[in-house]
Amino acid sequence: MIVYLDASALVKRYVAETGSAEVEKLIGEARAIGTGVLSRAEVSAALAKAARVGYVTSAAAMKAMEAFDADWENLIRLQFGEPLAARAGALAWEHGLRGYDAVHLATALVWRETLGEVVTVATYDRELWRGAKESGLSPWPVAMP
Repeated sequence: MIVYLDASALVKRYVAETGSAEVEKLIGEARAIGTGVLSRAEVSAALAKAARVGYVTSAAAMKAMEAFDADWENLIRLQFGEPLAARAGALAWEHGLRGYDAVHLATALVWRETLGEVVTVATYDRELWRGAKESGLSPWPVAMP
């Protein structure tokens, strides 16, 4: 299985919360794991916010950040450029997505087209999940919680 992780799914690998065990299982079953390069900023911001609002301690957030940084090189990091930005803009209109969600959707679609294989999009964002399904990708989790 080829898995594209958006930041909402990826952060669950580093902060124990609802869905974390399922994300770990999905990652373990995948033969390829990718994400858009924008996930680096999104995951970092999510970990910093978790510490700021007291969801985790600063020490736990730093440890999670170190683990994320160590894993980053092992992820397939899908690049972002002008053609992808244009496609994301169109997808934002088509599916009513926020900017970064549209970029994730465009990135996953291009990856699928490049590989010619099914791509599972792991996300906990309802709009992105719906957009992935409507675009012919395989959204995960199968049923949005």
